[in-house]
Formats: sequence, structure tokens, C-alpha cells
Amino acid sequence: MKAIILNKNFQLEEAVIEKPKPKNHEVLIQIKASGFNPIDYQMIENELERKLLKSPILGRELSGIVIEKGADAHQFNIGAEIYCGSGSMGSNGSYAEYVAVPEAIVALKPKNISFEQAAGIPSAGLTALQIVNRLKLNHDDSVLVTGATGGVGSFVIKFLIANQFQKITATVGSGENRQILLGLGLKNHQIINYKEENLAANLLKANDEQLFDFGIDLVGNYMSEITADILKINGTYADVTALVTKDAHETLFNKGTVIMNISNYSYSMNKDYQYYKGSLEEIARLIENGTISTPNYKTIGDLSLDTVLKAHSLLKNNQTQGHKLIMKH
Repeated sequence: MKAIILNKNFQLEEAVIEKPKPKNHEVLIQIKASGFNPIDYQMIENELERKLLKSPILGRELSGIVIEKGADAHQFNIGAEIYCGSGSMGSNGSYAEYVAVPEAIVALKPKNISFEQAAGIPSAGLTALQIVNRLKLNHDDSVLVTGATGGVGSFVIKFLIANQFQKITATVGSGENRQILLGLGLKNHQIINYKEENLAANLLKANDEQLFDFGIDLVGNYMSEITADILKINGTYADVTALVTKDAHETLFNKGTVIMNISNYSYSMNKDYQYYKGSLEEIARLIENGTISTPNYKTIGDLSLDTVLKAHSLLKNNQTQGHKLIMKH
């Protein structure tokens, strides 16, 4: 099969490798579309993410068709249209024509969307749903969401609005991204441009001059310091990036903040596959009944080295313009 692989020098290249065979509890999927995530290029460049590398083929989310089943795989029929977040649980990543994964992490694709739309959901959708479920918010809690128009952020906003939370403040970096959040249902006063002066003061003003109960930080670095500064004593900080600065960590510690580390990888470590299937099935229900919408997406090419390199460059330079990047197979 055709695949984009990492060679021994950590350079990406096109290759033809053997098509995987499904093990007893696995299904073989012909990939129809796959999504790109920042961790894909970070695995090439960053030591922390590189430790998660289990295959020379990158890519962590996909949609496709079940074409073969292992002897003990009975949950899907041949021809079933599915989507999943493969992470490190498949025979390879999603930059390939086929992948074999445990059927326990697979869910039926929402019936009313395309393969391309479905491929952009798993990684961001699973992360966002985990955040909202684990925070156990009350409706009078105030929530700050940084990086709100990214893949995870837009899903977080959708889930919060679907559950009728009102006290949401979100950061954006452009007028176009402001329009995206307005389209999702936020009001103009809830959206703060992080590039403007007096960011912390502007965020507090949006929250009626009150410190925030919860900070969902999808940016890290300098934004982790801003978030830490405007959280309440004994507030909660959801860390999704592992990019908290030393100063931010000191502030969070001094405030007695609960730091909630968000990771889908943790569930694969314990082979808690129901987390993946159950979350994807819940997201599918919400999409099919119209409660939430699919991400804005852009198909940037077919399965090729050029497409992968283009996607990595756009992600690294923050040039996605609020779109999920998709590769068609």
C-alpha cells in the first residue's frame, strides 16, 4: 500500500509497504479521508511528543470503510462507514491507504456527513468532550477558553453552548475568527482579541470584572500566564498543551489551583477503548440530531508527500484560518 513514512533521519518520504492484516479483534479499514493535527509535526520536532511515536507512519484520525475483519471482530459489517481516532493503537498511522485497528475504538460515521467532514472530528472532538465532561461545570460557573477557534476550541464552544452554559469568554486573533465564534452562538462581548492591549483587563471586563472559575487553555506559553493571573483562588486550569510556563505554574500553585491534564493518550495506555468508541458515538448522535455542527474543513490534497508537507507547514505557522485540514485518500 502507499504510505507517507518517517525515515531513519526523521524525514518524511513516500513509500510502498505491505498492507496490514487485521488481528482477531481488529478491523481493516480502507481510509477515505484523514485529518491533520499539530502533534503530527510535533512528533518530528519535539522530544516530548516523539516519545509517543509508535509507527513510522503519522496521522491520528480517519474515516473509511471496513473491508476485512479479524476472526473475533463482530461489531461491524463489511462495507460499514466508520470513523475513529487511531492514535498509537493501529497497525500504522492514517497517512496510508489502509489501517488495522481494534474494533473497540471504532464508531459508525454520522450518517448525514461526508468522509471528509468525519475525518476532522476524532482528535479534536474526543479532547473537547473529555474537557467538558471532566470539568463538571455548573451553569453559574465562568469559563475562559483560549484559542477558541482551533479544532479543540471550536468543539469546546459547541459543547458548552449545546449544554446551555452562558458565562463563556473566548479569545481570538482575527476578525475572521470572531465571525466564526459569532456563528457558533457567542455574543460579541464574550469574544476578546488577544492581540489587543490590556488583555487580562479586557478578559475580566468580559466576565463582569470577576475572576474566572475555570480556564481551558488551548494555547499555552504566554497565554498560560494570562489564564493563571485571572483565575480565582482554588479555580481549575485545564491544561491541554503541556506548555505551561514556569511563571504560570508558580501562580497556579500559589492560588491552590486544580490543574487538570487533558490527554486522550492516557486511555490508550490502559486500553480503555470504550472511552474512544463511546465518545465518538455520543458525538455522532449530537451531529445527527443537529445539536452540534461539524468543523469547518479544507481538503488540501490527496494522499501524497506534498499534501502532508503543506499541511504541516500550515499548522506550524498557524495559517489554517479556523479550518480543519483534511487529506483525501
